[in-house]
Amino acid sequence: MTGMTAADPDRLTLGTDTALVLIDLQTGILALPTAKPSAEILKKGLALAEAFHAHKLPVVLVKVAWSPDGGDLPTANVDRPGPASAPPAAFSEIPGELAALGDVVVTKRHWGAFTGTELDLQLRRRGIHRIVLAGISTSVGVESTARTAWEHSYDLVFAEDATADTDADSHAHSFGKIFPRIGRISTTDEIIAALGS
Repeated sequence: MTGMTAADPDRLTLGTDTALVLIDLQTGILALPTAKPSAEILKKGLALAEAFHAHKLPVVLVKVAWSPDGGDLPTANVDRPGPASAPPAAFSEIPGELAALGDVVVTKRHWGAFTGTELDLQLRRRGIHRIVLAGISTSVGVESTARTAWEHSYDLVFAEDATADTDADSHAHSFGKIFPRIGRISTTDEIIAALGS
């Protein structure tokens, strides 16, 4: 697996083919009652973005938004539907300090950041093969994005302490059962230490 060396197969290494992708760190999502405080998740996301910029590596900010008329809202017949109308524009605003560090902003209209967006194009044209993934919420936007990234043959690294869910059990399931099968679990500090290694 790329990202490991023969001398130390467990050592995380992140080279110039790595991008940071932060999922839904926006006003409306940060206001949700997450199991870990969203302010802490934003702080970790900022630390990662600053470190990636210091190493001249891309930072992709993903946000979810819909047209004012709500015409592009998901319409599937489900037991627990999403919003019936588009939230106000402020819902999708990225905090200023984080927005200043974004090299690419991707707007999604589904759970995952690849469906119907240019995320794959933006990453591949920058020579990206490895994604460091974090954000809110673990079992929805982050996991949906991760599954598609894995199917697209990206190497994945998950910053667990920079990721949160509204449900602690859902977060634990993703990190305990799903993510170890499609990527590597790490922390903000470990990822920053691995940059450029």
